[in-house]
Amino acid sequence: MSKVYRIGIIGCGGIATGKHMPALKNQPNAEMVAFCDIVEERAQDAAKKFGTEDAKVYTDYRELLADRSIDIVHVCTPNDSHADISIASLEAGKHVMCEKPMAKTAADARRMVEAAKRTGKKLTIGYQNRFRPDSQYLKRVCSDGELGDIYFAKAHAIRRRAVPTWGVFLDEEKQGGGPLIDIGTHALDLTLWMMDNYKPKVVLGTAFHKLSKKENAANAWGPWDPKKFTVEDSAFGMIIMENGATIMLESSWAINMLQTGEAKTTLCGTEGGADMLDGLRINGEKHSRLYMNEIQLDAKGVDFYDGQTESPADLEARLWLEAIEKDIDPVVTPEQACVVSEILEAIYESSKTGKAVYFN
Repeated sequence: MSKVYRIGIIGCGGIATGKHMPALKNQPNAEMVAFCDIVEERAQDAAKKFGTEDAKVYTDYRELLADRSIDIVHVCTPNDSHADISIASLEAGKHVMCEKPMAKTAADARRMVEAAKRTGKKLTIGYQNRFRPDSQYLKRVCSDGELGDIYFAKAHAIRRRAVPTWGVFLDEEKQGGGPLIDIGTHALDLTLWMMDNYKPKVVLGTAFHKLSKKENAANAWGPWDPKKFTVEDSAFGMIIMENGATIMLESSWAINMLQTGEAKTTLCGTEGGADMLDGLRINGEKHSRLYMNEIQLDAKGVDFYDGQTESPADLEARLWLEAIEKDIDPVVTPEQACVVSEILEAIYESSKTGKAVYFN
């Protein structure tokens, strides 16, 4: 029988209660035994709903980490605390899943990678969009070489008007940025993963504070306060890799554009292409004729594909625990997630200086 892992949750807000805890609850080899939040009531509520009968509640994560019986920690706090809490957890002998983005800064992300290597504990980042059925299918297509050499791609993270007006999303000090670091990070992670290319050469980027200045603006979650909107409302980047492959990244919470979509990618290779803009579509050439196949998705996954019936969050949790049990790399490695953070930071830096940012 598999070992039952004892898990502590640090940060009991929306992403924890909406993804991490329900998914872990569905894993037969996991039990949540400790919950920590600066708002004690949130931790208590989470413990009652998801924890074991004797689950403990904390307001200081250091007290949770002192419990040697805890095997794994999930870090679901604001971006500015990801690094310190994750590193402390690794040094306390825990395996760590940290929510995306990896860290507020690239330097912090690199510190996390180093800590995982130094302690020998596993570290992964919550890029759950890799675990969607369409993503899993497309990854297999790419890995099988059906698209050939992928030399151009687009990473899509566009909302017409869906600015998150709760929590600390609009606080640059806590988050490190707006849509780029919030949803652009998912699109970039997905694109780099499909391309299997993590060697950036140069980045050029722009970030805008345009619609964020509007009073009483139309928005899915109600109007925002322009005075509290300290992050960008849109950001864009061009990333050129060492081998010349080029990625265009677009991200926005509020922009006057009708073609929207989050955590999607468009890939162009020497043998074929693919995109997620209107379902999953694969295109190419056979027998001197062009073709385009729409990959049909249903409740069980992808037609003609032996995929999973689990939700993406459940699959993410199961494979994370499996990586620990089998002592193999997690699906999302810390080194991959660190490159995402480095590119995002380069886009912000390029926007501020008006100059391209070169890597090494």
